[in-house]
Amino acid sequence: MDFITEYTDEEQRKIEQDFFRLNDKCYLDHAGTALYGESQLRAIQELLAGSLFCNPHTSRTMEDLMDLVRYRVLRWFNTRPAEYDLVFTSGTTASLKLVGESFCFGEPDRAGSFVYLRDSHTSVLGMREIVRTERICPIERTELLQVLNEPESVHQRRNRPSLFVFPAQCNFNGVKYPLELIKLVEENGVRGYGEDAFHVCLDAASHVSSSMLDLTRYRPSFVCVSFYKIFGYPTGLGALLVRKDVGRLLLPGKRYYGGGTVKIAMSGANAFHEKRDTLAERFEDGTINFLSIAALLPCMDTLKRLIPGATMERIQRHTFQLARYCYRSLQGLEHANGGRVVELYHDTAFGDPASQGAIVNFNVLNDDGGYVGFAEVACMAANHGIYLRTGCFCNPGACQRHLRLADTDLLRHYQAGHVCGDANDLIDGQPTGSVRVSFGYCTRPADVDRLVAMIRRCYIRRTLTGPLAVGTSMSREQILAQYKNYDRPRLVQICLYPVKSCGPYRVTGGSWPLSATGLKYDRAFLIVDEHGVAMTQKKLPTMCRIRPTIEQDRLTLRHDDLEDELIIELDEPEVLDATRAAVQLCQTKVCRDSVQGVDYGERCAEWVSQALGVSGLRLLRQSSQETRRERRTARELSLNNQAQLLLINRTSVRWLRDKVDDWDGAEMPALDSLVDRFRGNLIIETARPLEESDWQRVRIGGSGFSVDGPCTRCQMICIDQSSGVRTAEPLRTISREFGGRMRFGVYLSHDHGEQIANGTDAFDKELYCGATVSGVIEVAKE
Repeated sequence: MDFITEYTDEEQRKIEQDFFRLNDKCYLDHAGTALYGESQLRAIQELLAGSLFCNPHTSRTMEDLMDLVRYRVLRWFNTRPAEYDLVFTSGTTASLKLVGESFCFGEPDRAGSFVYLRDSHTSVLGMREIVRTERICPIERTELLQVLNEPESVHQRRNRPSLFVFPAQCNFNGVKYPLELIKLVEENGVRGYGEDAFHVCLDAASHVSSSMLDLTRYRPSFVCVSFYKIFGYPTGLGALLVRKDVGRLLLPGKRYYGGGTVKIAMSGANAFHEKRDTLAERFEDGTINFLSIAALLPCMDTLKRLIPGATMERIQRHTFQLARYCYRSLQGLEHANGGRVVELYHDTAFGDPASQGAIVNFNVLNDDGGYVGFAEVACMAANHGIYLRTGCFCNPGACQRHLRLADTDLLRHYQAGHVCGDANDLIDGQPTGSVRVSFGYCTRPADVDRLVAMIRRCYIRRTLTGPLAVGTSMSREQILAQYKNYDRPRLVQICLYPVKSCGPYRVTGGSWPLSATGLKYDRAFLIVDEHGVAMTQKKLPTMCRIRPTIEQDRLTLRHDDLEDELIIELDEPEVLDATRAAVQLCQTKVCRDSVQGVDYGERCAEWVSQALGVSGLRLLRQSSQETRRERRTARELSLNNQAQLLLINRTSVRWLRDKVDDWDGAEMPALDSLVDRFRGNLIIETARPLEESDWQRVRIGGSGFSVDGPCTRCQMICIDQSSGVRTAEPLRTISREFGGRMRFGVYLSHDHGEQIANGTDAFDKELYCGATVSGVIEVAKE
């Protein structure tokens, strides 16, 4: 599995220097977007700073520059203005939409066909809603490839304008479709569509990211591209390339006009107007994104400077070698029982770059053959500094085909709550998506090695025992019976986190009051950056070193590196007065929810910025003017992510610690230190580990709680809460022991309704350390 180097040592050095910010990171989502280099940004800045670029409707110089960019882009795809028109759009999706809504299929009673490959991006599927024909037909991959073997058509009449859309490269797994299909479809038609004169619309977004598109050799009617897929910057800019002889098929369908796309427009009731002559002038409504368009010049120049010669051909060879190296490395992984570690989803064996692009798609398997959810793999990858993509990648057809899902399966998954883009990765053991890694010109073989090492370390079984959840040599009951039944379950510690993602305030004796959102003052504050984005330990692990105490409604924050403390009066009103003029309402997001916060002013901002070593930070408190509620239960929340309270069983943590094989060379952490990593609110101790996983309701002392479900863990539990140092454990062991499901601890909500039924105030209750805990496994039916 040797990697064949494409670049010279000098070229490799320059590329690594241009992407110095990747030295400690592993970026493997080039199919999502390419990355921009530092010299590329400097060249763009120099271009924009060195000239006066204004609206092209004002400046003939800018208009001429736009024409130069059009010419250079066409040359990038090895064609010229005499062959293709170029219309700037906001990206491939906008280009496909433009073709779909404008293409003329002929008279309604004799309209042509809209045919599309099922393994297409949703931007192609969306065209079905706007095309002006009722003859809409999906085609399978096998049917498309059959066109290569069809004899030349002898149809007498093919005069119904029709549209055939397929991708040059599948964005799901990188398989390339033979571009010879373009000529065959347009010249010979397709079996079963005898009177249809097809025009091919090529979705080239995935293909052009790492491969050459030669429009002199292959000449589709329409080509759709996004420039960020090639250069990383600018985003929100793409193009529709239209072959000169077919532009006439779009003109009748273009009805809207705006800006300079008309020669004359009268404002009277007769709505008289006359559109401009050229395709670009007619279709680029309003003021085009002229600064981003100008930026394409240094983008193209930078890439050619870094990789001289046949730039895209060399990038294609480099990225293909990386993809093949990755494919074969993953293919060779085995569990101790000989089972596969990875299931690969591909239509080629990575034989050559003409048929396979720089994408590898897979799912991870346990040693019993069960799937590890893609969300769990993404979480583990993030903990190892690896950026990758998971899900279905907006390509439901390819995803359905490779995961062997019937239409009924998809509907069942949807009815079970799964929607595109969520983390609902396994339903009844079936994966709803997969893991995708993709490579660009700045990717290194070491990045592939890092990915493979992560999978080998976290998921390969080196012994013949299976995970606890499935296929173990001992039953769950036998394992749990090994623990002594020494006492009734009890609450041993209460933890609240006054500032989200910072250290806990522990209550180990006495009590703490409940509030409408859970524990009083829990997650009442959060820290945001200068842009208003909420900060967490995922971004700043050292946030755990900010340690709070609460006494007499006064919050004190301390940090080992600062002499001064920050003291905040918790009963201070939100109303602005003359002494607190700096306080203002701000907006931020917590777990996808927009929340309103009160800015606590310059004194607090300066303290948290010094404590964390990041300038521009602000301290906000959740505003009482706006109530945040949990989506499923509608219960009131503070700044928690999922639920009011998180329960952690100390006995379960002890069991988990015993399962860890390797603490990355470090000593096994103390039990209390490991418990801290789970950031629970209610720390209990039971006779047996994991028994809380079966509870549906919980009673602690005199207070009742409903179980909202298991807590899905992320890489935050791998951060030592005393130092901020990140490790691979215990996330790795959780994934292994629970068959890829990273769940540990349970979410609780206070039973407000129960208190009202009993005639008591729901929030006159307090939780007492040492109170007995009882879990109800089955709730009695009414």
